[in-house]
Amino acid sequence: MDITDVAERPQSQGVYPFKLERITGTLGAEVQGVDLGGKLSDELIRQLTAALVEHKVLVFRDQPITTDQHIALAKRFGPLEIHPFTQPSSGFANSDERPEVIRIESTADRPSAAATWHSDVTFRQTPSLASILRCRVAPAYGGDTVWADMEAAYNGLDEATRDWISGLTAIHDWEAFRQNMRRNGVPQERIDELVREHPPAEHPVVRTHPVSGRKILYVNLTFTTAIKGLPNDESQALLRRLSAQAHRPEYQMRLRWRPDTIAMWDNRSTQHYGVGDFHPQHRLMERVTVAGDRPF
Repeated sequence: MDITDVAERPQSQGVYPFKLERITGTLGAEVQGVDLGGKLSDELIRQLTAALVEHKVLVFRDQPITTDQHIALAKRFGPLEIHPFTQPSSGFANSDERPEVIRIESTADRPSAAATWHSDVTFRQTPSLASILRCRVAPAYGGDTVWADMEAAYNGLDEATRDWISGLTAIHDWEAFRQNMRRNGVPQERIDELVREHPPAEHPVVRTHPVSGRKILYVNLTFTTAIKGLPNDESQALLRRLSAQAHRPEYQMRLRWRPDTIAMWDNRSTQHYGVGDFHPQHRLMERVTVAGDRPF
């Protein structure tokens, strides 16, 4: 079953066969009474999908699932994505045995890999739909993840700005990964080959959620490099202004990790930031990602 098959549900009227506790007044809910390693009916997957669209981030505590169960869970929501640019030396690497799984590991000699605001792989023509992140090793303090509701960020803009950006297109590129590859000694010939395989993508500055129909601010300073058709100085100023919407605490939720915590988020309507305040402690996460479709 594909996550996009779920019927639209009014965002404030969800009634679910499990307990939900909201995390903030804007986004995020903790799900109780669901064993993610157990047998999940199609109806339960539909209800979890609807809750994800409504709350944007779902948190599940005390879920000691195996890697195979993690993959099987993600497949219930759609086809899986394999990240094209991970490298073991960066602490952000595909598993050798199961390439659908990304290991995100920080140690005393390796910094956090995700300490920037972003939506996953917006440089792809079809960015991720949803990610399911599992905590294997949590630091004793720090290392939280913060999410921002980019639907709320869009609604928080003044009307004139919303009108201005409604027809604009943004260019997304993976230059951040290229810089990391160069630091880690990847030959330029190989980087050039990957650029040909994964050219820059163009997405609307304001995308429409394919399930809820709501408008979402869809730019981030990690992968969005320009606004198409604007002079560079005007383009960069607008990108900085729009991306700053994610920084407002009113649009955010923050998760304190502990082992066997799982977070699932709607990559279409959120950005996230891995807080790098826990070094030199060890932190190990595993992520499986549901492939998405082209934003509109």
